[in-house]
Amino acid sequence: MQINLNTEWQSVLSDEIQQPYFRDLTESVAEEYKSYTCYPPQDLIFAAFNYCNFNDLKVVIIGQDPYHGKGEANGLCFSVNNDVRIPPSLRNVFRELNDDYGTIFLPSTGNLESWAKQGVLLLNASLTVREDSANSHKHLKWNLFTDAVIQKISEETEQVVFLLWGNFAHKKGLKIDRNKHLVLESGHPSPLSANQGKWFGNKHFSKTNAYLKQHNKVLIDWISAE
Repeated sequence: MQINLNTEWQSVLSDEIQQPYFRDLTESVAEEYKSYTCYPPQDLIFAAFNYCNFNDLKVVIIGQDPYHGKGEANGLCFSVNNDVRIPPSLRNVFRELNDDYGTIFLPSTGNLESWAKQGVLLLNASLTVREDSANSHKHLKWNLFTDAVIQKISEETEQVVFLLWGNFAHKKGLKIDRNKHLVLESGHPSPLSANQGKWFGNKHFSKTNAYLKQHNKVLIDWISAE
């Protein structure tokens, strides 16, 4: 499997991608793609990094694994390709965004590339998945790599906002240095969690921008997912 990380991330993660486990991981992923239909397409496995340079990083959103339906995943967590129906969790993300800002934002696409290009790392814990089989690549140990990514960001940057949605993301972010960064936690935007009152009203989008403004950083234009 080709490791098509951009040069900034390759430099930051150079020690990690030389680890024996990472070599085993990439070999296992390559074999999975040969034997099964997997997502996202191989050239988009590291898309989250390639849209968002390390030195431009302002926000990290942590997901679990890519969408596993045909043509859905584009390498960014919670995001789908332009011609795909917006998934229920992402619809709730947009609904909270509307409630937070008092807007009427009716996106025609669930593609979040515009967020990524503004410095939002849309990071799944596992970067690949088999078709129609959620969390099917958990055993490949992607978590070792993505834990290392989060640790690097925590240690080598300052004043990054981490948005941790749901118990899985909360656990993933336990080692983030909260003296250097802002960590916002809530329930997951999935219908089950959201309808239990654990998602709506978290105001994570405006809180993120308030923090960025406080630290003289360019705000995220959340209302530009198209």
